Order: sequence, then C-alpha cells, then structure tokens
Amino acid sequence: MTHTGRVVTRFGAELVIEDETGQRRRCTSRRRLQDAVCGDRVEWSPSDSGNDVVSAILPRHNLLQRLDPRGQTRPVAANLDQVVVVIARRPPPQWPLVDRYLVAIEHLDARALLVVNKADLEPDPADPQPGMEERYRQLGYPMLHTSASAGLGLDDLRGELKDRTSILVGQSGVGKSSLIQALLPGESLRIGEVSEATGEGRHTTTAASLYHLPGGGDLIDSPGVRDFTPPPLPAEALARGFVEFRPYLGQCRFHNCNHDREPGCAIKAAVDAGEISGERYRSYLAMKK
Repeated sequence: MTHTGRVVTRFGAELVIEDETGQRRRCTSRRRLQDAVCGDRVEWSPSDSGNDVVSAILPRHNLLQRLDPRGQTRPVAANLDQVVVVIARRPPPQWPLVDRYLVAIEHLDARALLVVNKADLEPDPADPQPGMEERYRQLGYPMLHTSASAGLGLDDLRGELKDRTSILVGQSGVGKSSLIQALLPGESLRIGEVSEATGEGRHTTTAASLYHLPGGGDLIDSPGVRDFTPPPLPAEALARGFVEFRPYLGQCRFHNCNHDREPGCAIKAAVDAGEISGERYRSYLAMKK
C-alpha cells in the first residue's frame, strides 16, 4: 500500500520522512529519486525488510537550487512559501550574496524576508556599503531587526513565519543557529543533527532539515549553504530578478541589450541618473559573467 509523506531531511540515498500521522520514518529512495530534498512531498511504501521505500516525488510548487563548487546544479529545498535571508550588523553583510538570494527568490514564486540579526549592535564600520539596509527597504523587501541574544524582534519574526514553510539562509556567522534555537525552545533536534527519534542515533549533517514551529509554520535550516550561487539564468530573466530594473526593460535601443556595454541602454542610464544603485548594478554584472 502506498502512502504520502514529507521529506524532513536526508542522508545520501536515505530520507527521513514524516508520514500522515506525524511519525518520522527512515526510507530508502530509488536511484532515480536522488534529487528528493527537504520539503518534498513523496509517495512511500512500507517494507518488511529494512527501511521503507520512497517511490515517487509528488509535483513541486517550487524548488530552490544552487551551484556546487564544481558548477553542478544541486537542489536545496522544495515547496517553499518564504525564503528568510539573514544578515547581521556584524560581521558586515555580504551584499552581493544577498542579491544572489533575492534573484533566485524572484524566480521561485516565494516571498523574500530580510532579517537583520544582532540588531542590538552598532553597524560594523568595516561594512563597505553602509546604508544598504534602507535601499532594500525602498525596493519593497520586508525587513525585520532581531537579536537572538537580547530577544529583540523574535515575536515579529514568529508572526512572519506562522502558517508558512520558510527556509533560513545566509552567510556564516550571522546567528542563524541562535535564531533557530530561540524559535524552537526545548527542541530535541540540535542544529545540523537528527534526533534518536529516527532510530539511528545522532548524525551531523549539512543537509537541510525541517522543524515545526510551536506557534505554527515550518522552518527549514540549511547549514550546508554558506555561500550561494543560483543556476545560470538567461539575460532577460536575470535582469527581471532585479526588481528595480523592471520599469526600464524594453526601453533600450537594442531589443537584445545585455545592459553592459551596449549604447542606448536604459538600465545604464538609470544607474547614471541615480535611479538604480551602482552596487546592485555591479551585482547584476557579476552574476551575468
């Protein structure tokens, strides 16, 4: 008999799924299902000899993907309502990394939420691009200020996570683990580990893992994603991923303008006029290479 479930994490060819009753089960996936990831809805069948077997991935609403160090496309998580991009006052934000996340989110049919953690600290004077927080706010991206250590903004964050499936991403050192621990008090799953409830002891992993929030909603942690580069996009799709470019698209002299060296480029003219930030434009050029 076939059942449905949801992937909460994986170890190589083995998946931990949550079945219809909320029980977690260890499953083996068939070879053709090696891209099943956290958040996937799957079909599985019980087995009398060892692990249960996942036989199919149900249709996805969306799939967050990244390039690995070898340039291969790897799935990160599926069926997301929201991607929470965490930065911090210290260490200084890697704004080009934020832009890469935002471009990917724009093509996901998911909501972006920027969280500035360690907001009880003064901004790092080493930040090469001060004032960028306000720039993203002006672009329409919702933003929260939090401090896991001081308890600042956590209720607001819980409200944004409620009734959504969200993934937490961001550069190393911004306090994602501390935020998750604050949001999941008493949770038996330490960050990056699966509890003994799966029947296999405690296993450190860099795979994404899904947690149920006490106030509602599900949160996916992605400890293995410290850096992030989305798969290559066609030039027009990449440009549309920068929301402030959109009013100028189609206004260039050449219909196939790459918004780089071409004369009569409406995007470059908007940058020169201060209508598009030079920092964001340079992020676009870096992603286009």
